Amino acid sequence: MARGSRRGTGRRLGCSLGALVLVVLIVVGIGWWLGNRGLPTGPDGPVPGPDVPEVSQPADCADVELIAVPGTWESSPTDDPHNPTFLPNALLRTITDPLSQQYPGDRLEVFTVPYVAQFRNPQRPNDITYDQSRAEGTDRARAEIVATHEHCPYTSFILLGFSQGAVIAGDLTNEIGIGNGPVPPESVLGSVLIADGRRLPGEGQSPGLAPSNGQGMEISLQPATGLTQLIAGATMTGPRSGGFGALADRTAQICDARDLICNAPFNVVDGAARFQEFVANNAIHAMYATNPDVIIGTTVPEWTLGHIRSLTDSAPEIAHE
Repeated sequence: MARGSRRGTGRRLGCSLGALVLVVLIVVGIGWWLGNRGLPTGPDGPVPGPDVPEVSQPADCADVELIAVPGTWESSPTDDPHNPTFLPNALLRTITDPLSQQYPGDRLEVFTVPYVAQFRNPQRPNDITYDQSRAEGTDRARAEIVATHEHCPYTSFILLGFSQGAVIAGDLTNEIGIGNGPVPPESVLGSVLIADGRRLPGEGQSPGLAPSNGQGMEISLQPATGLTQLIAGATMTGPRSGGFGALADRTAQICDARDLICNAPFNVVDGAARFQEFVANNAIHAMYATNPDVIIGTTVPEWTLGHIRSLTDSAPEIAHE
């Protein structure tokens, strides 16, 4: 089912500053390379009680909509959200393609957010800035949720994001979970964030090996946000106020402990001491599709597929008008 036509003092400070610059450069240079376990299946959804008339919604509405937000350099603002072709080997396509093939459109609609997905840095000076890219992705994802909810009030949502897309999906999960989002929390079945740059240990649920020795890059580098803005047009926004709120038990945080994007040092100055470690593992951020060391016994796409299938299968079937 395609609904795209429906809506449009002094030395110490100097040393610390030097270390901050070093970590920022590390992030710029290497950070942006390219069965359901323990998470609840979400709310039961808007199932009418015995004395409430059965609900229905328009025939072109799916019971569940998956909002998938690709990572940096894995999307385009002109890509077809229902049939993305910009990057065939994009990480999220290893998840969304099988789901689109398995479920009919009236059961699950997969919407892959089309946005510029760039991160300007010295190696890619012609890209737009991270702040601009992130804002565009957030606006487009939010607009899709709003439009669907207005037309299909009983459709449930699942949010999925990788890297920059995980920041976007995580921010929307935060908005919704604390009651400031485009839909109420009960409309969201779950959220899966892969390599979230705003990951904070203890927030959300971890289906794999939860790193405890670090946090998201945007939290660790917040004290250096002036430098990151200067170098890459990237504002380090820190932790999300309120966490995931009502959606905390439905939000999966997936992160490889060696990935600087989602597991940077708590103390940004410590980044200099870990330079060699980061360099030795500079491709880890691009290995989630096959990495067997994040969720033991499976891979991230395999686990995510099973989880989203479980969420979808548990969602109520809504009658069509």
